[in-house]
Amino acid sequence: MELSPEKWTLLHDGAFIPAHPLALTEQKQLDEASQRRLTRYYMEAGVDGIAVGVHTTQFEIRDPKFNLFEDVLRIASEEVDKAKLNRPFLKIAGVCGPTEQAVEEAKIARNLGYDLVLLSNGGLNHYTEADLLRRTELIAEVIPVFGFYLQPAVGGRVFTYNFWKEFADIKNVLAIKMAPFNRYQTLDVARAVCESKRREEIALYTGNDDNIVIDLLTTYAFNINGQEVKKPIVGGLLGHWSVWTKSAVQLFKAIKEAKRKETIDLKWLTIAQKVTDANAAFFDSANQFKGSISGINEVLKRQGLLQGNWCLADHEVMSDGQSEEISRVTAVYPELNDDSFIKSFLSQISGQ
Repeated sequence: MELSPEKWTLLHDGAFIPAHPLALTEQKQLDEASQRRLTRYYMEAGVDGIAVGVHTTQFEIRDPKFNLFEDVLRIASEEVDKAKLNRPFLKIAGVCGPTEQAVEEAKIARNLGYDLVLLSNGGLNHYTEADLLRRTELIAEVIPVFGFYLQPAVGGRVFTYNFWKEFADIKNVLAIKMAPFNRYQTLDVARAVCESKRREEIALYTGNDDNIVIDLLTTYAFNINGQEVKKPIVGGLLGHWSVWTKSAVQLFKAIKEAKRKETIDLKWLTIAQKVTDANAAFFDSANQFKGSISGINEVLKRQGLLQGNWCLADHEVMSDGQSEEISRVTAVYPELNDDSFIKSFLSQISGQ
């Protein structure tokens, strides 16, 4: 399976892709109406794609006790198809687990009309780097792959530079989400891609929610065999972008325009820290990100998009003080939220 030329161009020019949350009832049943409404909200907000079945969607959807993986992917795909958008739109499915499971999930995603899979290496510490590369090759034979460097604090692991060099050489790897929350490890991926003969086929995306704006303004440059090779971070695939999405889309467009001018106003350094401060509240950085999923859900609940901040796993709850932090950043950064847009959106769909 290959990406269409229009979607390939979108991916490589730079797309805005939020990680899609999971809507639940208080009884921890799928709230399908809210789930569909969320997908519609993202499309109305102007996103370039959605990532479903990823960390923000809760990995527990794969647990046989809940058995929601295929349902959640199907619902999002149906809503995108129903919208009949007159622009390219990327449907990305999260894939994880041992090789056999990951390949099966990739096939489900392909059959449901997804364009790429975001491949997590989390929870596979018993796999060698060679094992993970072979796993990637098998999945890339099924569907295009979006690589993923996940931070250790939420289940990722540190990889060698050579791992990313070999990863970039795998046919049908089309992008890499760099989310180690670490500048050195992000640099490893960027240099490895620039060293690869496939560097023009791989788009760099930020998943560093602690450094979103600066990452998006960054172009890497390396001396490769006596020649300077440049590679920008063109877009983002972010859990942070699942909230305050309309305003974030507008900010993303402004960043791309600023980068085109090649003269960066110092104001972006201040904006960057405001975004990171808001993310710290949403993601519960003060408590090693324990409330990251419930924090995102809390924001969406306050805006009227979810019934509550509930998660499938009992331990996935907000930390002490996190609610107050979310209230603080909402109050001090009104320019970053999209409350008025959501109010209009909900009013519009309630009248349909």
